[in-house]
Amino acid sequence: MRRRRPEKRIILPDPVYNDVAVARFVNYLMERGKKGLSERILYDAFEIIETKTKSDPLEQFKKAIENVGPIVEVKSKRVGGATYQVPVEVRANRRQALAYRWIISFSKKRPQKSMAEKLAAELIGAANNEGGAIKKREDTHRMAEANKAFAHFR
Repeated sequence: MRRRRPEKRIILPDPVYNDVAVARFVNYLMERGKKGLSERILYDAFEIIETKTKSDPLEQFKKAIENVGPIVEVKSKRVGGATYQVPVEVRANRRQALAYRWIISFSKKRPQKSMAEKLAAELIGAANNEGGAIKKREDTHRMAEANKAFAHFR
């Protein structure tokens, strides 16, 4: 018998923008429990976004998350000894989690100096439908499209 599912933790909105999505992103960005550092990185990135785009960084952030989140992905499913890549729709909270993860991982691969600059560049790119995270989403969608024939295994 399986144990009960753990209850979802409530994340308090971040102190500067009073937004839960920003607070959750800070948690994804955090390494070794250094929350202050990850907050500093994100807020610096937001300042860079504001100076570069002359627009509200929070709107750019929301747009970037919206653009990067995948709608469909493939999951492996075994049917009679064969493994099929079955396309499935992505739930809203997983879509957000994947978007955060992809943006952070592709930010780290960028050539700029500081992490704040890398993150700002990736967020601006994602808001304009370009950059590594967007390419990752496109690849995910392409995989799902290519395996549409196995959708009946869902």
